[in-house]
Amino acid sequence: MHTIWKGSISFGLVNIPIKLHSAVEDKDIKLRTLHKECHSPIKYEKVCPVCNVEVKPEQIVKAYEYTKGKFVVLDEDELEKLRKDKEEKAVEIIDFVKIEEIDPIYYDRSYFMSPGDNGAKAYSLLRKALSEAGKAGLAKIMIRSKEQMAVIRVYENTLVMETIHFPDEVRSALDVPNVPEENKITKKELDTAILLIDQLTTEFEPEKYTDEYRSALMELIEAKRSGQEVVTAAQKEVKANVTDLMAALQASIDQTKPKNETTATAKKRTPAKRKLKKEA
Repeated sequence: MHTIWKGSISFGLVNIPIKLHSAVEDKDIKLRTLHKECHSPIKYEKVCPVCNVEVKPEQIVKAYEYTKGKFVVLDEDELEKLRKDKEEKAVEIIDFVKIEEIDPIYYDRSYFMSPGDNGAKAYSLLRKALSEAGKAGLAKIMIRSKEQMAVIRVYENTLVMETIHFPDEVRSALDVPNVPEENKITKKELDTAILLIDQLTTEFEPEKYTDEYRSALMELIEAKRSGQEVVTAAQKEVKANVTDLMAALQASIDQTKPKNETTATAKKRTPAKRKLKKEA
């Protein structure tokens, strides 16, 4: 399992070397965009709309647009300094909370945590303590140049780190348009709705839920592939280059031969004319 971050987690005087591994994987089917005429993959280039030229990576700078068309340019060295100042590899658990107190709207991404070198015992201690206390740890961590809040909890005998959004990143529910106020609901309507919910209530078994669209799309792709409904990208025409040294020399000789022969013939004829004139 690929390691995406290495560092340590501490609570109190206990320091735990750990590694982070992505706990989820994106299984979306990636579709390429082709040119309809020749089925070649489309290229996406960075082009300046004013200069109308392709921009190379070294010509690109980052900036913050504080108002339409107005930017504050940020130097890469300045950004790197900020990252290093915040990218402290020792992450301290600052609080412990009950996991049910955190609304799911805050959750972002999940990472498995494994112990680093000589960290197995401290890892086991934190795992056991969190499990027994029924709590989760809150910490701050810098991942991929972004400071994030994180929840550390136990999942199937493994420590998991869940990055969560900061409060100002979660929009207010009061801003959602057209949300109705409390309407008059009859007792019969409410009882019927609750009965229906009770009848459909079951234990959560994630294995029985599948991505039906993804499965159907893969079936369609396989059916087309099996039926040879496939296309091949057109190859870009490459101009023939003379790479063989002898061929290049011969080509050069052939190009100059007619001119040399004409010159040689002219030189041979000139002395003959002069000789005849002298004899006359």
